[in-house]
Amino acid sequence: MNWPVPDKTFREEFYRIQRLPPYVFAEVNKLKAELRADGSDIIDFGFGNPDLPTPKHVIDKLIETVQKPNVTGYSASRGIKGLRQACARYYDRRFDVSLNPETQVIATIGSKEGFANLAQAITAPGDVIYAPDPSYPLHAYGFIIAGAKIKGIPAITADEYLAGVKKALSEDDKPPLAIVVCFPSNPTGMTCDLSFYEEIIAIAKANDIIILSDLAYSEIYFGDPPPSIFQVPGARDILAVETISLSKTYSMAGWRMGFAVGHERLIAALTRVKSYLDYGAFTPIQVAACAALDGPQDPVEQARAIYRSRRDVMVESFGRAGWTIPTPDASMFAWAPLPEQYRAMGSLAFSKYLMRNADVAVSPGNGFGEHGEGYVRIALVENEQRIRQAARNIKQMMQRDLANEAKASAAE
Repeated sequence: MNWPVPDKTFREEFYRIQRLPPYVFAEVNKLKAELRADGSDIIDFGFGNPDLPTPKHVIDKLIETVQKPNVTGYSASRGIKGLRQACARYYDRRFDVSLNPETQVIATIGSKEGFANLAQAITAPGDVIYAPDPSYPLHAYGFIIAGAKIKGIPAITADEYLAGVKKALSEDDKPPLAIVVCFPSNPTGMTCDLSFYEEIIAIAKANDIIILSDLAYSEIYFGDPPPSIFQVPGARDILAVETISLSKTYSMAGWRMGFAVGHERLIAALTRVKSYLDYGAFTPIQVAACAALDGPQDPVEQARAIYRSRRDVMVESFGRAGWTIPTPDASMFAWAPLPEQYRAMGSLAFSKYLMRNADVAVSPGNGFGEHGEGYVRIALVENEQRIRQAARNIKQMMQRDLANEAKASAAE
């Protein structure tokens, strides 16, 4: 069939697509695929895709459930009742926070979907959102797609972000619709304590601001367990919601299972939007997710220990190679400034150079926001042997480049 040629006035790019910048990670992924096709053994720290196995009892529950009759039809958009109850039990057990699974909990197809659809539910064109910078791209672009304006606030640490929020409020004509918080942070691995949430809640109360907390890395920590915003007295008095995920905690990234919990009005808004867009996750996956939350938590402790060991090996071996990596407090990522001799390159160019010359893939920091420039994110998704091999490759690259620079200087 020959389609008619569009009229010259036809829009060359769609409105929401025009609002999105080039996806820098796509450039890195394209180069990675090309190098692998040519036979390179790329040690991949770029994508936060857990390599640890999903707990056996969770897989067993999936297999058991999928073989039952009447489980392969449409599911419940807001999650089956048992799963919402399991999430409420998790909050009670982990944070000593009581939730009503009927009105304060909704299951999402991963926390990413929940966050994006919440942005659609609450945002009007022109609304202003304060978002951390650097941060997970969806924290900004979920709202940009919905028509909002983003004010990125420097957020390498929780204290820096809090100071930036206060400064922005003092300078702006009116408060934002919402403030996004994300601790433990993706990409920086930094954490916050309850005093941070206390101040954010006070700011929200005083200015009638919605608080959106991303707690996807609640169980991947190396010091004190990260708190929930709802542990703070008064958190229930404001419009606040928190998203969590099973992706990293139980190595269930591809299963796409998460939750949003919090104020009934926000959960109701998200529920209504989702009711038009999806029928929820596959029922056997939801049942298996109940087994993850309610079952033995030994695999979570084991995963935490593995990530800690990988973190320590990376910090030590990369440091001996000549690249100082700050030790993250939590998450499965390290947030590293570019080595001094490569700072002028910028994040994207360095990420490509590292892949071509050391067979090591990382994520360029500028993909996480303007203030991510000069950094890269390193995911702890390769085993310790591969981490040490990456350190050797990087050391050889850096020494070779320094030698070449010395030769060039001598020739001048």
